[in-house]
Amino acid sequence: MTGDQPGAPPTRSGPIGALLHRFGHLIHELSKFATVGGFAFLVDFALFNYLSSGRGMPPLAAKTISTVVAATVAFLGNRFWTWRHRQRSNPAREYALFFFFNGVGLGIAVACLAISRYGLGAIWPAVFQTPLADNIASFIVGTGLGTLFRFWSYRRFVFVEAGTPPVPAPSRDRESGA
Repeated sequence: MTGDQPGAPPTRSGPIGALLHRFGHLIHELSKFATVGGFAFLVDFALFNYLSSGRGMPPLAAKTISTVVAATVAFLGNRFWTWRHRQRSNPAREYALFFFFNGVGLGIAVACLAISRYGLGAIWPAVFQTPLADNIASFIVGTGLGTLFRFWSYRRFVFVEAGTPPVPAPSRDRESGA
């Protein structure tokens, strides 16, 4: 007897193996989310630059339109690929929550762009009121912060796992300590 159990799944030893075993499902979801997000990012980036530079649209309006289009692409990719293994709840609920949280993510990106262009741009217009500064503020800073928020919110509220209990309502019975 060697101590090995026949039929037992192979496990990796060491701290990296333990982390992969514990967080493998999260890494898998995150990589799919990043792929969908990368494609939506390309749609957002191309459309923003086309509208703001090619069509002369103001940067905030161009960013709003490009984000709405990219969000639609992201919803379809996340619903039907990233989290397809999760139970589908009411599609209208998922769609509404997805776009609500995208609205918050859009607010984060637009706020970063507005702070750069109009806040810092009032001090250093030659630096912060340029297409390069708009792209850095919007796509690197704004999209980075918005992506962290979106991943958490989609996973927690939009594409919930089957059997995930709803968040309990706070108890109003203060005397029982509950």
